Amino acid sequence: MLAGTRVCTASGNFLTWVITRLVNIVKHSGPIAQAPARRFLPSLVQSPQCARMVLAACCAVMLAACHQREAAAPEPKPVVALAVHADGRTASASLPAQVQARYSTALSFRVGGKIIERRVRLGDAVKAGQVVALLDPTDLRSNLANARAQLDAAEHRFVYAKQQLDRDQAQAQANLIAPAQLEQTQDAYASAVAQRDSALAQMALASDNLRYATLTADHDGVITSEDADTGQNVQATQSIYHLDWTGDVDIVCDAPERTLSSLTVGSMARVTLPALPGKTFEARVREVSPSADPQSRTWRVKLTLNAPSPAVRLGMTATVAFDVVGDASGAQPFTVPVTALFHQGEKPAVWVVRTGTDTLELRPVTVQRYDERTVSIASGLRDGDRVVVQGVHAVSTGQHVQVVAPLHREDFPS
Repeated sequence: MLAGTRVCTASGNFLTWVITRLVNIVKHSGPIAQAPARRFLPSLVQSPQCARMVLAACCAVMLAACHQREAAAPEPKPVVALAVHADGRTASASLPAQVQARYSTALSFRVGGKIIERRVRLGDAVKAGQVVALLDPTDLRSNLANARAQLDAAEHRFVYAKQQLDRDQAQAQANLIAPAQLEQTQDAYASAVAQRDSALAQMALASDNLRYATLTADHDGVITSEDADTGQNVQATQSIYHLDWTGDVDIVCDAPERTLSSLTVGSMARVTLPALPGKTFEARVREVSPSADPQSRTWRVKLTLNAPSPAVRLGMTATVAFDVVGDASGAQPFTVPVTALFHQGEKPAVWVVRTGTDTLELRPVTVQRYDERTVSIASGLRDGDRVVVQGVHAVSTGQHVQVVAPLHREDFPS
């Protein structure tokens, strides 16, 4: 190519020189003007008439040489593109979630003391009434023995006071004692009754405290945390275990502000669990936290399954999918093949064929959901847009293209 360019340039320079001489011959047809030309030009062009003819031929040759190497306009590049249309359904969103027990309680002793035994561990299933931990009962047994002794003494005083009251009442009826002595005996009896009742209460309290040294599960459930160790001195009501009740479960997720309006109490959602592939559970929103978490700025949402299954176990991870409502723009998602997705830096985009010019435009889009073979586009496309679905890395912005249909339409799901 370079050699051809040089030859063309040399030829042009030579023709220019020849034309210059011929012009001089035409302008100055006398012997003086023609003398230099005779030394360089053939006798055929010595006369002005011949010089004019040769001059015209040279101009034609130069014009032909200039136009012969003009590049032809590029042909439109064939691209596989499909017209996209809205899915005709409301846009949806999903949130990560977890299966949790609806009721969870802390198991704690009602008295303080030293833990001498723990009988269950993290993750153990327990039954209602099952013993899970024990406190050292030595001091509590001493308190019970002391309360029993106090009760025995109060019982003796009560019996004596009752006997004395019976005697004094009989003597008072026979006018053998003064009324003041009878009143004194009645006061002593009332005091003995009160002391006996107090001793009974202390005895019951000491007995209860000894019983409280044995910690039992108050419901069927699963131990989800261990909060104290064997040998540790604990206070009354200090948590020893956390127990998640079996039975009703909740699907718990944290919703950001943009989705909160779609998760009102009573609204429906779909729950899937990785541990149970292929199964979808219908759920209903049961509770929405009235305020946001100060750290994450999300609202805790609890859903209940319409048809609970024993296969749904506590602690399983889940995904909550729900319809997004209240979109002021009324935008609906578009489903395109995953092969149509292009990335402009870190942002997703697609190639759109402009109507009228058939040139390419790189359109940024917002991806709502990635599926196995398709991508759901939440924004960035309009109904009827022609999207390139194949060879997206072999085209450029503004390129003139010719849209062709895919050879196998089923290879490009939408």
